[in-house]
Formats: sequence, structure tokens, C-alpha cells
Amino acid sequence: MHNRILFPVDMEHTAESEKALQIAVEEARRSKAKLIIMTVAPGFGMPMVASFFDDLAVKKALKEIARHLKQYVDDNVPDDIETRALVVEGNPAELILKQAETDDIDLIVIASHNSQIENLLLGSCAAKVVRHSKCSVTVVK
Repeated sequence: MHNRILFPVDMEHTAESEKALQIAVEEARRSKAKLIIMTVAPGFGMPMVASFFDDLAVKKALKEIARHLKQYVDDNVPDDIETRALVVEGNPAELILKQAETDDIDLIVIASHNSQIENLLLGSCAAKVVRHSKCSVTVVK
């Protein structure tokens, strides 16, 4: 049984995350757990990126991402599941792991999108989460 489930979703790859979301919803329903759905925005605060965006543009972008995430939750998560939507900014793997600790997450359900070649060269977010998580992680391909 789980109390809190974290489902990180890349808003640019929601179609690839459908199976993972179904599993997260089923487990939340079975356990009567809270489902925390988070997305990680690009690191606007990084010096290289920040030089291209002023504060107002960053705020607008984050607000728009939050609106898309809310719509995604409204469209895809049944009303009987307690949810919280969350937008954070920065490195996805690091922030997923941090959120898992902050919210005392019991289970992370994450989709894996990368090919084997990309994973060898770059490492995937899901692989990093699995390697460093203190809670159980379900990776869905």
C-alpha cells in the first residue's frame, strides 16, 4: 500500500507517458493514495538560458506550463483520485528525487522515453531516478 505516489511527466511527451499514467492512477486508486503529478520546466535560471529571457517572460512561460499541466490532469485523471499538480524548474532527475523526499513519496511511476543509444551517451532521467531514489520506482516503457 502506498500513501503518496509521484508521477513526473514531460509535457512534450505526454503520449509516451499514457501507460505510466494509467499505472499510477490504478495504484493510487487501489491504495487510496494521493497522486502528485509534476513536470519540470527547463532551467530558465541557468546563466546560458537566463540571458535570453527576462523575468516577465520566465513567469509567463511557467504560468503557461502550469496551465497545460492542470489541463492534462483534468483530462486524464479521474475525479476520485486526490491529486496535486506541481511545476518546478531545473534538472529533472534531481528535482524528481528532491520532490520524492520532500513529500515522503512511497512510489515513483515514471515513463522512459530514451533509446538505448541516447541512454548510453546521456543517461536517462528514469535511470538516474531509479539509481538514486530512496523509494520504490516503477519505470514504464
